[in-house]
Amino acid sequence: MALLDIRQRVGWLFMTVTVVHLVLISAQVTSKRGVPLLQEAIFGSMAEVQRVATGGIGGVRSAWQNYVNLRQIGQENDALKQRVSQLEVALQRERALAEQTRVLQQALDLKTETPFATTAARVIASGASPDFRTMTLDKGSSQGFATDMAVLAPEGIVGRVILPTPRAAKVQLIIDRNAAAAGLVERSRAQGVVVGTGNDRMRFDYVPGSADLKVGDRVVTSGLDGIYPKGFVIGQIESVERSAGEFSNVLIRPAVNLSALETVLVVTSASEVPKADRATAP
Repeated sequence: MALLDIRQRVGWLFMTVTVVHLVLISAQVTSKRGVPLLQEAIFGSMAEVQRVATGGIGGVRSAWQNYVNLRQIGQENDALKQRVSQLEVALQRERALAEQTRVLQQALDLKTETPFATTAARVIASGASPDFRTMTLDKGSSQGFATDMAVLAPEGIVGRVILPTPRAAKVQLIIDRNAAAAGLVERSRAQGVVVGTGNDRMRFDYVPGSADLKVGDRVVTSGLDGIYPKGFVIGQIESVERSAGEFSNVLIRPAVNLSALETVLVVTSASEVPKADRATAP
């Protein structure tokens, strides 16, 4: 056992001496470039270590920079999304204001063109029951509204006031099944009574069998009912049916989209107002 230890020590000593000898020789021997082999070997080894270390540090730095950039881009995207949302809300508000301005301008134009005293009112509610087609206005008897006053829109007639209160008024729409208006075919001058059906169409009743009616004819108020002024549009004939030489069913499509009304005019007086005073009349 002791002999084995001595041999191992001798082996290690021999190996050490050999390595030292090689190192000394390398330090004295030069390469073709005139650089000692030992120096060249050490430089090459250190360069590889530096290359690996530099590559690792560069990769870590690049990954960190990419992470920082991604976070910054994410924050910028969140800010842009928030800004886009704000702009969309502002755009919707501007569209609503533009539409409101357009509706008010139409009402003002109608008020100027109508030869009667009128008052503008805003629609604040509509009847929930299909049996009674009504709407509620934000003005009432305090503004001069009374029963059976005609209600108009730029496209034509809307209905009549049936229940005024000091600060509101209920309006019976022309399509209500209990509503009626004296009508006149604009083209042929044929007369009859326009009657509501409770839905989105009206009937043209009591038309003489000899009357000249065609699909597409426009029906206007004749003024004979004492409620609606003459010449305002009621609607357009949509279908005509005859039976035994008489008109059995004539349907009229209303000129006014009654479900989309926001502002209307109430005719408060049948007396004509000079055109110069119509726009400023209450």
